[in-house]
Amino acid sequence: MIAEVAPPPAVTPTDRATTVVIACGAIGPELATLLTRSGLDQQVSLRCLSPSLHDTPERIPELVRAEIRAVQADGGTAIIGYADCGTGGRLDAVCAEEGVQRLPGAHCYELFAGSAAFAQLHDEDPGTFYLTDFLVRSFDRLVIRGLGLDRHPQLREVYFGNYRRLVHLAQRDDLDLDRRARDAAAALGLAHQRVVTGLGPFGRQLDHVLEPTFERNEVGA
Repeated sequence: MIAEVAPPPAVTPTDRATTVVIACGAIGPELATLLTRSGLDQQVSLRCLSPSLHDTPERIPELVRAEIRAVQADGGTAIIGYADCGTGGRLDAVCAEEGVQRLPGAHCYELFAGSAAFAQLHDEDPGTFYLTDFLVRSFDRLVIRGLGLDRHPQLREVYFGNYRRLVHLAQRDDLDLDRRARDAAAALGLAHQRVVTGLGPFGRQLDHVLEPTFERNEVGA
């Protein structure tokens, strides 16, 4: 469960930014970093919805639709910075109806690791609990307190009894985050494994959805 948290700071849009990435706040910082690194932060703006929507994924599609229509009403091009994220294909239906693209994949773990690497991790041990850097930073709030484990520690077995390891998909080489991920694994009684993904796989997925948009803009210029 994702507790109510404020979305991360968005990329500051400029008057020239007509492409808007409508994104999950849990991946907002990484998206902002990639846009800045690529020099697209002056052409692409970023709107982040709250990560708390992962508590109620059925709400994501229509909230995203409202954002798409707001962007289009302003003459902009919308791109969806979500994977399926538990919507069971409903977000894809909205994207098809509104004529927009989303990031590929089932969830942010696949975005960060890349589809092939994530599939390999899953095949190695389906009983794996994954954390991204965002989730490591938010572990106490989102997992321990969010699931009530601070008040009812006996629930750990209910929630995590079928898990065997915790895999930290690390976007940064950060010793403090590594320590906190190890502490999280210990708190859940799971083995710890760190997999450094960097932002390469995520950047390639982002390029995949951005390139057609900029090709269209160039052709129409």
